[in-house]
Amino acid sequence: MIQKLEVQGIHTEISADLQKYVEKKIGQLDKYMPRYARESAHVEVKLKEKKIKNRVECSCEVILHLPKETFTIKETTVNLFAAVDVVEQKLKNHIKKYKQTHGTGRLHQRVLARFKRSSARSSG
Repeated sequence: MIQKLEVQGIHTEISADLQKYVEKKIGQLDKYMPRYARESAHVEVKLKEKKIKNRVECSCEVILHLPKETFTIKETTVNLFAAVDVVEQKLKNHIKKYKQTHGTGRLHQRVLARFKRSSARSSG
């Protein structure tokens, strides 16, 4: 669970159900982060609701601060819960890309070392 998670309502009141939902969906994204980034991860969630003529637009903006990079993702739908779902999916994809580029690569190093050892034995 992400420890530093701030939820703000801009021009709207945040219900307890919505607060729990955001904490559940966005808070569980730490399992996709590299281990070194989990402790310093900081998330700001801004929920906004505005009425234009006869329809309501709900937008969710998530700002994720990680070491070496900051992600800002924004989505607008007709429902706040749906906006949180879409933002969560986009953020999950961004975190996976971040992990590939900024990951430690230790597994890759171990596999290469083992391959070098085995090839040195067979040739020598």
